[in-house]
Amino acid sequence: MTEHPGRPDRPERWTRATVYPDMWADPADDPRNSDGPSPDGELATYDDYLSDYRMTLLMKCDGLDAEQLARRSVPPSTMSLLGMIRHLAEVERDWRTWIDGEPLDKLYGRRDADFDDATADEAQVEAARADLAREQSLTDAALASHPDPAERLAKDGISVRELLVHRIEEYARHCGHADLLRECVDGRVGQ
Repeated sequence: MTEHPGRPDRPERWTRATVYPDMWADPADDPRNSDGPSPDGELATYDDYLSDYRMTLLMKCDGLDAEQLARRSVPPSTMSLLGMIRHLAEVERDWRTWIDGEPLDKLYGRRDADFDDATADEAQVEAARADLAREQSLTDAALASHPDPAERLAKDGISVRELLVHRIEEYARHCGHADLLRECVDGRVGQ
């Protein structure tokens, strides 16, 4: 890895994209691109955006080892890509409380353990990825039984629509963090 000129502690910026250098991948290689029309309907549109953000987060983590995923790139923050995967698994789990009204135990024990206890351990990385996939699937299934976007759900009477928009916002915000974290880890840039 080439180091950034004048900053030997930071990697040189680079991208795999050749068509648009500010993108993560060329359009033909980007799994988020679709050749068809956008989905019809409100729920399908929400699902499409959420799916793209979920995929973006995982793409930002691809190709990194456990140490790189656990690296806290912007001290004193405890934020890391691995911590973000764990955090989003925890958040998905919490959203089910909003849907069903039944509180669930924290996945990682205590508040902020998702970030604080993220370590450079391959078994922890695999467990975090499995946790995220499982919790996403369970939350998706819980929401599937509420197809009316205006329906009010158990916790605080939040509407399905508001919960779906909040999920998109949560992933979008953390994908922005992932952009910066990944660039600090190995210099790779792109939206």
